[in-house]
Formats: sequence, structure tokens, C-alpha cells
Amino acid sequence: MSSPLLVALAFILITPAATLAGDVQPADRTPSPPNAKVFFLDLEEGAHIPPNTVLRFGVSGIEIAPAGDTRPNSGHHHLLIDSALPPLDQKIPSDFNHLHFGRGQAEAEVSLSPGEHTLQLLLGDHRHIPHDPPVMSKPLHVFVEESAASKQPDVPPTRRKSPPGARVYFITPHDGDVIKPTSTIHFGLKNMGVAPAGVNKPNTGHHHLIVDADTPPLDRQVPNDPNHLHFGGGQTEKTIMLTPGRHTLQLVLADDQHIPHDPPVISERITVTVVSPKETGARPAARRRPKRSTRHVYRHRGQT
Repeated sequence: MSSPLLVALAFILITPAATLAGDVQPADRTPSPPNAKVFFLDLEEGAHIPPNTVLRFGVSGIEIAPAGDTRPNSGHHHLLIDSALPPLDQKIPSDFNHLHFGRGQAEAEVSLSPGEHTLQLLLGDHRHIPHDPPVMSKPLHVFVEESAASKQPDVPPTRRKSPPGARVYFITPHDGDVIKPTSTIHFGLKNMGVAPAGVNKPNTGHHHLIVDADTPPLDRQVPNDPNHLHFGGGQTEKTIMLTPGRHTLQLVLADDQHIPHDPPVISERITVTVVSPKETGARPAARRRPKRSTRHVYRHRGQT
């Protein structure tokens, strides 16, 4: 089976996914109503699909509610891509093979590399823990075929101008920091505004977080895969899960069509070290408060 290439909203190839590090204690599970079911709409076993596909989710006998909503007989979707079922008495991991839809979404556009992939749906309760008994679909095996459009000559798009002095940067962490496996990354921006993808407003853009990858081509749409995370809703922070070890992070601002500006608004690439305190006995370094004379200070809200 080929390696996955995915995530809500589009385009390219995957590298090995970061997994949720750290232990989660078994939790009391929320009862599921009798005959509750979750399933894919308009997708069958053995289907042949294009690389960019909209997956639609259906349920019966149970209600969809956002994460944190404790109403009875409800839950929210999680999409497993090329992954076995996670432990059913713990929180569902949040990584590139376990996509959470905590706002109650019932569809997602994913991008998969050509080849065979498995897809499965699993409902979680308000805490992201599977119900008892679990409400899950059967794994589906699908075959991704290279699209004819991908074989057409690639014409560079027109890039939008960035204003003088525009700058994007990390508020936290900083280069050389030691962080936990589950850490929140805060994005800052100067001399530009943040606007969602699809909103064409002068001197604005939205963030993209590049994880363990080189700077992408600056005259094309930023890839959307596990190493190139899009924040098309205008989010300016993200909690991510990284495996122990060294990782690189970089921010790229892009316009309403996910294309970097001209000149590009990109941050320096920083290196962080992920350490599990429980495994090593080490404690992550405390966050340093940036000084206004040497660092830019600016932040917005984050993503669920």
C-alpha cells in the first residue's frame, strides 16, 4: 500500500505521520444508543477515486454535535486514513492519520497519493473518546488514480503583492526550544491582516505551517499534506502532536488561493526538540517572553 497523502482541502504527498505521544489514561466511555451507525455517503468498497476527493459522512440513530457538547446520544466524526483502530478507551489521536472534525463537520476534502488507501470513520464523544459500544464504519479500501489534470502543463499563477515591511513569525516556540509532544504553536504577523482562504482582501493572507519540510515553491499553491498545514479559517495558533526528537517549523503566509505573496512573507525555519517528560525525566524549557525590541508580538485565535 502506498503511503498516505492527505488532509482537509487539497494537494500533494505525505511523509510519515507524527503520532500522539504521551499516555492517556483509560476513561469512562459514553454509552452509544442502540443501532447507532456511521458510514460514508457515495463511497463503496473498492471505489476508484481522484487524488482530490470530497468525502461525505452519514449517521443514523445518533446525533452529530461539536466536541465539548455533552448532549446525550451524540458525537462527532473522526476519519482514519491508512491506520488501524486506535484504543477504544482513550482519546482518539489527533495526527495526520486521525483527522478530527470537532466542529461537527460532515464532509472533508482530502488529497491522497495514487495507489491503495484505507478509510474508516469513528465517532467520538465530547472528549474525543469512542462510545461504548463504538460507533464506527467498516474500513473501506479505495484506489486513487492520477488525474488527467495533473498531467497538464503547469502554468504559474499570478501572485498578489505583499505590503512593505510585512513579516510573519513564531510567537512561540522559539528556535532551539524544547517542547512537549503536544504543544501549541502561536503565529504572529506584522503589517498585514489575516483573512480566511477565499477572501480576496488587499494586504491579507492566511497562515501555513511547514513541518519537517523545505520551503515550498513560492509561485504555486502551498501543498496541503501532513507536512504543509493550512489554516484557511484565519487561525493563528495550532496544537500539534510531534514525535520525540528534532523537528523543523516554518510559517508561510499565502493569499486567498493559497499562493505565497510577492515578495513572499515567510518566517525563518526554526528547530525544536520534542521531549517526553514522563519518558526522560526532563522538563521542557519554559517559554521565554519576547522583548519588543528584538521580537514581534502579535497573535490571534486558534483552530479546533
